[in-house]
Amino acid sequence: MAAFGALAGLLIIGLVWLMVGREDTPALPAVGELNRPAPDVTLPLLDGEPIRLADMRGKVVLVNFWGTWCEPCKEETPALQQAYEKLRADGLVIVGINLRRQETSDEAVRAFVRQYGVTYPIALDVDGEAARLFQISPIPVSYFIDPAGTVRYVRVGTLSSEDVTALFGRLRQTATTAP
Repeated sequence: MAAFGALAGLLIIGLVWLMVGREDTPALPAVGELNRPAPDVTLPLLDGEPIRLADMRGKVVLVNFWGTWCEPCKEETPALQQAYEKLRADGLVIVGINLRRQETSDEAVRAFVRQYGVTYPIALDVDGEAARLFQISPIPVSYFIDPAGTVRYVRVGTLSSEDVTALFGRLRQTATTAP
């Protein structure tokens, strides 16, 4: 009888192990979960052309607030660029929003973009309106917006390329399974 109980216990443990091991969805990085409409902001890009977040509906959008003076932003930028290169063909849009200080010139932002090889759009929050509408606090801070235009996740602090990949995958998966 004891042998039967032990065998049954091992069988149950094995089944649980198999079920957990087959989970398709990777664990999410440490993020806050939100469910609010993304602010409809229009900002100038470095080249002067406007960019409007509402025009990106239908795509997963990562909005990253950063500054040229921010050391963690400097650490994070290569990972964002790597994720953008890897996932943009799959529909990821990254918009970097530079927070301006009085001493920050467009040329300083351009130098930063060149130094880090950034190819995703860089918008300029000249008067702080985007920061106010998103209610940001410290930087870097990133907001993940689903294809319906809803802010779903926020991450205060640096992101890795793997973090972006996991969150992008979750939002794409959610979008394809939504009713």
